[in-house]
Order: sequence, then structure tokens, then C-alpha cells
Amino acid sequence: MRNLLIPTFAFLVLFLSPLTAQLQNPNPRDPQFGAERQKDPTEEKLEHQREKAMNKQRQVALQKDTDHLLELATQLKEYVDKSNEHTLSLDVVKKAEEIEKLARSVKEKMKGSY
Repeated sequence: MRNLLIPTFAFLVLFLSPLTAQLQNPNPRDPQFGAERQKDPTEEKLEHQREKAMNKQRQVALQKDTDHLLELATQLKEYVDKSNEHTLSLDVVKKAEEIEKLARSVKEKMKGSY
């Protein structure tokens, strides 16, 4: 039994030591370990086109939202002009909240670019 134990132990040490070294120092270029892989020109071109299309969609959405924001602000001004110092319509408050929500949405869209 002892004769068999020493060669088995030696075999395991010789076999496992390169594996443990490889696990401790993984190749940094290996995509499995989080390194970024090289992109081919076709893939880069497709990604650029996708980003360009997304920016265009974002711009269209911003244009639509800002037009709506202007419309809401105009309506709010009309409501405020119709009110006086003693009456403030619930519509004014709702319209102001709607403007605030849309303005935040526009702000977030402006921050993000693709």
C-alpha cells in the first residue's frame, strides 16, 4: 500500500501544480476571464450603425417630447392667467406635475447617448 501511495501522491503533485498555477494566474487575454476580445471591422461597423440609429431615435423622441413640453407649458400659462389670487385650479397642479415628469424624462434622454 505504501509503495502505491508515494507514486500516486507524486503524480497528483506533478499533475495538479500546473493547473493551480494556471488558475492563480489566468491569461489576461482570455475572454473567459473578462478581457475584451478584438472586434473585426464588420462587427465594429455594425455597432457604429446601431449606435447611430439609436442616437437618431433618441433625437426624434427628444424633439417630440420638447414639443409636447412647450404645449403643456402654454396650457399651464393659460390656466394660471384664468385663475386669480384666491383660486388655483386643480388642473393647474396636475398640469405642473405633468410638465415636471416630462421635463425629467427629457433631461434623462439628453444625458444618455449611445
